[in-house]
Amino acid sequence: AAAGEVVYSGSALKGYGKLVIIQHNRDFLSAYGHNAALLVKEGDTVRSGQKIATMGETAAQKPRLHFEIRQSGDPVDPLGLLPRR
Repeated sequence: AAAGEVVYSGSALKGYGKLVIIQHNRDFLSAYGHNAALLVKEGDTVRSGQKIATMGETAAQKPRLHFEIRQSGDPVDPLGLLPRR
């Protein structure tokens, strides 16, 4: 969604599969779960639009992506934060 630092890249958090979490600034982070492969590691700096993972499959046997934005630790609706198309 935006540039930032990878603060988590792994599969230890139950319910998310292979997960990447990016810290964008002091207040915002984004999470991307249920990936097939992770292309970044903790401590990496990423830019907006950079490929960070490949989409995977869940127990439901179909590809999906879990996308989440958190502000000060609380989940927020990302539609108001993402650029308009």
